[in-house]
Amino acid sequence: MSQRLNHFQASPGAMNTLIEAEKYISSCYKIKNTLDSTLSELVKIRVSQINGCAYCLDMHCKDARALGETEQRLHSLIAWRETNFFSEKERAALAWAEANTLIHQNEIDDQLYKSTREHFSEEQLVDLTLVITTINSWNRIAISFKPEVGGYQVGNFDL
Repeated sequence: MSQRLNHFQASPGAMNTLIEAEKYISSCYKIKNTLDSTLSELVKIRVSQINGCAYCLDMHCKDARALGETEQRLHSLIAWRETNFFSEKERAALAWAEANTLIHQNEIDDQLYKSTREHFSEEQLVDLTLVITTINSWNRIAISFKPEVGGYQVGNFDL
């Protein structure tokens, strides 16, 4: 596939809004300590699987491996409900991510909210939801403009 356009060059201001969101998300791992970077990568991968975004799958699988994520868990992520490889907190985050990504199909019901809140504070849940919202935005941009898949190297998008 050939890239349709370079979205960073075409509209730097628009892309800067997502970069700023990523800076905030990065602060959640590095400064605020409200989110775990490995868990966030798993969420980004699962959302990208649902959306079919090859570019983001390549990027976030590489980032997850660099953080020490195992191949077994990465390969099983698409069927996380069928395995015992994920903690209860990870399972809650993945369920929340799927529900928010597929929100057009069903509302976020009270039971999902309650079960997710058992593992995340109010602030953590808002931050996690921002991770989900942001990766959904990146997925839509990458799917629309088709950047070349495979060239991402860990550390090339540090914030």
